[in-house]
Amino acid sequence: MASDTAMKRHEGSVAEYRASEGKTITLPCRGDISDTVQDLLGGLRSACTYTGAKKLKELSKRATFVRVTQQTNEQYTTFEISPSELQKLNIRI
Repeated sequence: MASDTAMKRHEGSVAEYRASEGKTITLPCRGDISDTVQDLLGGLRSACTYTGAKKLKELSKRATFVRVTQQTNEQYTTFEISPSELQKLNIRI
């Protein structure tokens, strides 16, 4: 739970020592909910197939869950910064 909204909803408030890491936005509805449910079910079917689980209950027993502590954020991969800005930040290329 990273957004202020999620922390307030599930924990009642944002603790003083925690920083909000997320953002809450409202998106317009896009299509039928049945399409979304079908996509989710397809993903679960694939996961069960990859792990050899015949039932959803078996999935957690057959899978190895890995905690990811560092992810690549592709948001700014095409972000360009001027040489003068790099110089201000003491960054050398």
